[in-house]
Amino acid sequence: MTDKPAIPASPSEDDYVRSVTEAHPLPLLTEEDPLALFNAWLVEALDKELNDANAMALATADADGLPDVRMVLLKEADERGFVFYSNETSAKGRELAANPQAALLFHWKSLRRQVRVRGPVSHVTDAEADAYWATRARPAQIGGWASHQSQALPDRLALEKRIAEFGLKFGISKVPRPPHWRGFRITPHVIEFWRDRPFRLHERLVFQREGSGWTTKRLYP
Repeated sequence: MTDKPAIPASPSEDDYVRSVTEAHPLPLLTEEDPLALFNAWLVEALDKELNDANAMALATADADGLPDVRMVLLKEADERGFVFYSNETSAKGRELAANPQAALLFHWKSLRRQVRVRGPVSHVTDAEADAYWATRARPAQIGGWASHQSQALPDRLALEKRIAEFGLKFGISKVPRPPHWRGFRITPHVIEFWRDRPFRLHERLVFQREGSGWTTKRLYP
């Protein structure tokens, strides 16, 4: 029987003091632009995180209301929302078709920060999806055609066979975007910024959409 891993104990007072560095306080409650704050944090994360600073946990719910979560990659963030791309016949695509609402979580461990986003989901335009598809590496484009994402796979050979088939089909020509490969945009109604502080007295700043602007409030940790 495999030994259980040793789960770390709660930090001691000295651990907290040693591990948490000094940082400027979060913006005052008069801050009006959460996207500007998000982009500033993302720039820092891109510099500090070892892998995939644009990775985010995407939470949806199935037909029974059971939550479902997985990691996806942020591909665009502007005043319209947060964008990722995927196969719309995948589990997340089907869940979003039935219930077009989602939550996101960015966790930047190296910075001891996280951002939570909640809101409705819509598709990006075909022109936007085509433009992003054109930037993908050709093997990734072939994979987008070959994979029946989230469906049962008999064995690895079945996937490799489909990759070879589509590679032959498109030859040296451009690989068009599959009709099932779409972009999804989460329009934020709530954005929460969280930063680690000593002794679990963390900072939490929430932006909530109100009309064309935002209201802000701080939360107890």
